Amino acid sequence: MRERDGGGDEIVLGVLDAVERDHAITQRSVAEELGIALGLANAYLRRCVRKGLVKVQQVPRRRYAYYLTPQGFAEKSRLAAQYLTHSFAFFRRARAHCGEHFAAFGARGWRRVALFGAGDLAEIAILCAREHDIELAGIVDRRHPGDRFLGLAVARDLAALGAVDAAIVVDLAAAQEAHDAAVAALGAERVSAPDFLRVRRRGDEAMEAA
Repeated sequence: MRERDGGGDEIVLGVLDAVERDHAITQRSVAEELGIALGLANAYLRRCVRKGLVKVQQVPRRRYAYYLTPQGFAEKSRLAAQYLTHSFAFFRRARAHCGEHFAAFGARGWRRVALFGAGDLAEIAILCAREHDIELAGIVDRRHPGDRFLGLAVARDLAALGAVDAAIVVDLAAAQEAHDAAVAALGAERVSAPDFLRVRRRGDEAMEAA
């Protein structure tokens, strides 16, 4: 979980959830669980205490115990509902975008498609592909630790997946890098990406300069 907005609501939610589950948490365990720096975990824990969401008590051996306050419970419920609302909205939007791209591929006779990026958006694309006459050749992702993702082969480069007609970029963390790699392998015409990824397509610079 990373901080994606100015308020860091996702991190606050993660901290409150961690405190509720384990009063004996440490700053280091929070950092590891949320995938953030130790200093950031410390800052958010202090912020939650300062705002009255979490209370802290010293326990033996110079350790601390953290507890949610009534205000903390209420804030956790509010943030959880907000997160779910945003998640469902993202799912609907992503599914619609992927469906449009798969339909466009099918209309051009491009059936064998590769995904660039393994992650949340790739999961949505995989589900969406089942609704179209599309065969997913696999996933290209140099950072993915394994060689499979939801039953699909994961390769470091497109050539390892065999013949491919087109590709769709679904890498939330490094969309531009994935898009550039796909274009280098297939050409810009056969590569698409959901608009919300904000990738810069070949020729965009020239159009802006004009």
